[in-house]
Amino acid sequence: MPNHLPVVLLTGFLGTGKTTLLNHLLRGNRGVRIGVVVNDFGAVNIDAMTVAGQVDSMVRLGNGCLCCAVDAAGLDKMLERLVEADLDLVVIEASGLAEPRDLVRLLLSTSHEGIEYGGLIEVVDAVEFEATRARHPELDQHVAFADLVVLNKVDRLAEDEVERVTKLVTEVAGGRPVLPTTRGRVDLEMLLEPRAVAPSPQMSFDELLHDEHDHVHAGYQSVEFTGGALNPRKFMRFLDERPAGLYRAKGNVYFGLPGYSDRFELHTVGRYLRFTRSEWGPDEGGTTLVFIGTGLDPAELRALLNACTEPDPSAVDENAILRVLRHTD
Repeated sequence: MPNHLPVVLLTGFLGTGKTTLLNHLLRGNRGVRIGVVVNDFGAVNIDAMTVAGQVDSMVRLGNGCLCCAVDAAGLDKMLERLVEADLDLVVIEASGLAEPRDLVRLLLSTSHEGIEYGGLIEVVDAVEFEATRARHPELDQHVAFADLVVLNKVDRLAEDEVERVTKLVTEVAGGRPVLPTTRGRVDLEMLLEPRAVAPSPQMSFDELLHDEHDHVHAGYQSVEFTGGALNPRKFMRFLDERPAGLYRAKGNVYFGLPGYSDRFELHTVGRYLRFTRSEWGPDEGGTTLVFIGTGLDPAELRALLNACTEPDPSAVDENAILRVLRHTD
């Protein structure tokens, strides 16, 4: 199977804490190699200076908003350097004036085959959210368009205010996962496959993924599902109507239809969906998926997936696989 480099878009209005979040990822990367594209609005790249020295590869933009500064070909050239650096993750920290929809369109239009869309994160200042909405009505569209909303600086609000603002942002997000944080603490497990983490000789793989020091795990959930063949039509309907709060899904899907009994590797972030088709390895088979999000009900999620199982794949209409193939490499 081809290895794709996930590229995460980090957006949010000025002062919401994007650079703080980025620095948290860089300081606590635990063996993950992260490349960064920093886009600071203005002549002096203050944000780039802030993260300099903490990242394996960096590309700086000093000429305004990323979505206006380069076309797809220009972005290809920037990302090519990072792909060649053998990284695990690239984060594009956009200017506070950037338009998220244009950024996603720009990234998805890249012709670089080694790139994988890793999601758009919109950082929101919990204290200033309502005031910012009043000044910038477009904020609602940004929040509703994001794949993950990081509600930052909740430590500056009283407990009842945190609950009220979280509920308000969740309503505006329209089912997108909302992750309350302090000081931009977002766990890498939200953004990256655990297999990309390189364990040190002193710590086990499990210890690396579950070290609680200076880390926040309570804000999100990871739900695993293992089963047999899935009905492609039912499974695609499940992805269309996915539970609120589901941010990312990854794993191998077995459909078992005649002519389509090989592996379909699933990658989905927000509404972005892609399957990669390949042969099973020795002793491999069946469906194994991992779902990550906020406010998930594991029992409900597994019940929905069990409802997608197909005891007799040979009896499924051959046209049922067509929607899957539209999203297959």
